Amino acid sequence: MASNNYTYGATLLKVDNVSLQLGENIILKDVNIDIKDIIREGETAGQIVGFLGPSGIGKTKLFEIMAGLLKPSSGQVFLKDKPVVVGQVGVVQQNYPLFNHRTVMGNLEVAARKTIVDSDKRKDKIMGYLERFNLKDKVNLYPAQLSGGQRQRVAIIQQLLCSEHYLLLDEPFSGLDPLMVAEVSELISEIAHLHEENTIIIVSHDIDATAAIADTLWLMGREKTSEGKVIPGSKIKYTYNMMDKGLAWRKGVQDDPAFIQLVKEVKNLFPTL
Repeated sequence: MASNNYTYGATLLKVDNVSLQLGENIILKDVNIDIKDIIREGETAGQIVGFLGPSGIGKTKLFEIMAGLLKPSSGQVFLKDKPVVVGQVGVVQQNYPLFNHRTVMGNLEVAARKTIVDSDKRKDKIMGYLERFNLKDKVNLYPAQLSGGQRQRVAIIQQLLCSEHYLLLDEPFSGLDPLMVAEVSELISEIAHLHEENTIIIVSHDIDATAAIADTLWLMGREKTSEGKVIPGSKIKYTYNMMDKGLAWRKGVQDDPAFIQLVKEVKNLFPTL
């Protein structure tokens, strides 16, 4: 069944001609990205973008620039036509850093105070997320008492409380067994579709899992001269619109021959990036 019944709305996140040079090393060169609101009639459709590329290609640096944590050498990142400010984009690191001396509620209170002044409203918002993510009974536990998957969910809630609509997830499938990958994939999809403007960007080495929940895939790499010499500075070399391919927004897509072929194509491109 095709999944291409959509239109585009306003630009939500824009990376405008971003380059990064650290010392003599050109890390990023002229990176341009435009994430628009995806509109599906009768549905709330957030965005999930899969961000793929070999290790050392500059994904983490671009990640930090998009979050406002690192200033590019040139160019700029905009959220809805305004320059990004630190804190507007939530970043969920691979190790899910939480305050070990605070309970789940304590950790989330710290995050929620940044955006919600009223204490009752803060508690209501926190409890709403905990209930939605099946963590209500963990509210008084400490991070050391949680499983890795539970810590990940708390870290995601923490960033949702801070940043509202924009999340960057660093390797969310790393070290998970197939059942947990499926659970985390469902969670990410649910978060994306909580609000029309929700925008989730996933950096991952798990091509299959990332492609299965993304509506767009970016492949990052470096250009080469006609003689095959690598030109310094990475950029987005390939973009896959999963919606137009009928491979977005549906369960069981990983069994579709077209999906299997696409994943194979992406994996074959990696050595060329």
